[in-house]
Amino acid sequence: MQLDVTANRGMQKWTAREQLGRVFWIIGYLAFRCSPRQLWGWRNSILRMFGARIGKEVHIYPSVRITIPWNLDIGDQVGIGDRAILYALGPITIKSTATVSQGAHLCAGSHDYRDPRMPLLKPPIVIGEGAWVCADAFIGPGVTIGSSAIVGARAVAVKDVRAGDIVGGNPARIIGTRAPSDANQTESR
Repeated sequence: MQLDVTANRGMQKWTAREQLGRVFWIIGYLAFRCSPRQLWGWRNSILRMFGARIGKEVHIYPSVRITIPWNLDIGDQVGIGDRAILYALGPITIKSTATVSQGAHLCAGSHDYRDPRMPLLKPPIVIGEGAWVCADAFIGPGVTIGSSAIVGARAVAVKDVRAGDIVGGNPARIIGTRAPSDANQTESR
């Protein structure tokens, strides 16, 4: 199969409204990025102005990279650490009390490699309630991380992770399970 670069570049990937929103987000992101660390509410307000659904007591660090904020749905008491990447070409849902640690990468975008035009795909990502995506972990497009699951440091999750499972490695494999009482003790914000 021959890649058709011309057809790929000619495809309509974004509506005019989305393109305009992305231009304005460049300015909004500067205000987000330049804010002092303690101004959690300020950053949450900026994200809400751009259509993100943000719960209460959410801590998102200023160095977090967010591609398209209106594709974010973040529950209460979520923590998103330094240098995390929320590549939200498609929807990213992070449910209450979940933690996304420093350097983690949530990638809700890919291309259909089976089509020579390589059209853009925007499969959703869901991080379950009380789940923990550890430092430098990668969550692939279309993946759901179950409630109270843990994706270990530098793990690569390209398939769903069941509730309560602990996974690690590349590709991520089950390395343990989380006891129900452990879920209340995850405080890596």
